[in-house]
Amino acid sequence: MKKILVIAALAIFSFANAQKGSILVMGSISYNSQTTSYNAGDNKQHYFSFAPKVGYQFHENWTAGIEGAVGTYENKDEDLLLQKTNNFKVGGFVRYTKPLNQTFSFYTDLGLGFQNQKERIINPADGGNDQKADGVYVTATPAIFINVDKGFGINFNIGGLGYNTLNYDNGGRDIKNFNFSLGQAFSVGVSKNF
Repeated sequence: MKKILVIAALAIFSFANAQKGSILVMGSISYNSQTTSYNAGDNKQHYFSFAPKVGYQFHENWTAGIEGAVGTYENKDEDLLLQKTNNFKVGGFVRYTKPLNQTFSFYTDLGLGFQNQKERIINPADGGNDQKADGVYVTATPAIFINVDKGFGINFNIGGLGYNTLNYDNGGRDIKNFNFSLGQAFSVGVSKNF
């Protein structure tokens, strides 16, 4: 009986850490590397991104804060054609959380912000070129939070909705992208409430 009371007390304490007035710190890191072999040689692609978030839980169910992301993509083949793209995002988010029990919570993040992309293509034949673009993004991401211990948790999402724009300098192309990936994507992140 004492063990059950201690476990219940720890669960209540850890749940209390995610209550009104707490600071949320979370983020995710991703890395992807791919090599494709052809008769003429290999094509190598590398992708890395880091996406932190910091928010303030101003109500039992509501959190607001800032988010950002940095990423880099590299594509190189045997002909020494190299494409390198750097991405940067910064914006705000608001989160609505619905606790299901002491361990699980459902939440949805709505994010809005500015994004920037710099693309460099290096080709020995013509020297290459640089392109820059600015735009905005809007995302809606449903997810599940699993409370591991004392406000520390793991976040799982299975996609969401997104809208992005990128407008390239010097009369370049304009990109508008709508993305619906609910059930088609999966990501894991970590978070801590202080």
